[in-house]
Amino acid sequence: MNAEEDFFTGSKQTIEKYLQDRLLLLKLQAVEKMSRLSAAMFSGLLIAVVTFFIILFLSIMAAWYFADLLENVYYGFGIISAFYIIVLILLIIFRKRILQRLITNTIINILFEQTTEEDDDTNTPEK
Repeated sequence: MNAEEDFFTGSKQTIEKYLQDRLLLLKLQAVEKMSRLSAAMFSGLLIAVVTFFIILFLSIMAAWYFADLLENVYYGFGIISAFYIIVLILLIIFRKRILQRLITNTIINILFEQTTEEDDDTNTPEK
C-alpha cells in the first residue's frame, strides 16, 4: 500500500502543480490581451487627436477660402458647418453598421488573437 500512497500523493502534487501552472498561464495570457487592447486604444486615441487637429486647421483654412470667394465670412464658415452637419447625420445613421461593427470586431480580434506559441501547438498534426 505504501507504493500506492506514494503514487497517489505524487499524482496529486503533479495535478496541483499543473493546475497552478495553467492558472498562471491563463493570467499571463489575459494580461497580454489586455495590454494589447490598451495599446490599440491608446494609439487609436493618439491618431484621433492628431487627425482632429489636422481636420480643424484644414476646416478653418477652407472656411476662409470660401469666405474669400463669396466675400462673406459667415457664408464661408456656414458652408463648412453645413458640411460637418451632413457628416454628423451620416455618422448617426450608419453608426451601427460601420462604427460599432468595426470597434467590436477590432476588440474581438485583439482578445482572441492567438500567439505564435498557440499557433505552433494548434498547427502541429496529431500523431
